[in-house]
Amino acid sequence: MKKFYVASVIVCMVVVFSYCKTSKKAAAAPASAAITFEGNVKSIVAASCAPCHIPSKGGNKKAFDNYDNVKSSINDIIRRIELNPTDRGFMPMRNAKLSDADITAFKQWRDAGMSEK
Repeated sequence: MKKFYVASVIVCMVVVFSYCKTSKKAAAAPASAAITFEGNVKSIVAASCAPCHIPSKGGNKKAFDNYDNVKSSINDIIRRIELNPTDRGFMPMRNAKLSDADITAFKQWRDAGMSEK
């Protein structure tokens, strides 16, 4: 009976300590970099929305060359870039669909609170 008791205590200790080890790894994991307009979104807009939405490049549509305009239109931007190229309202018009990574960057920026810098 004593051997059974000792064996069960050892098993319980292994289980408890294995969970402690996992939680320490999770706490030590580096936090992902914050998604910002200046750091992530602005370059996608400059590459994919020009010239139509960039006035300095001759665009005559709503300007997306600044933080405030992109922030105020983010839901419509995401809705339109998620459409298929054959759908009405698809953006970027007459160009290939944005990559999944670019679309995800817009969504993450919105979900993270849309910080500028």
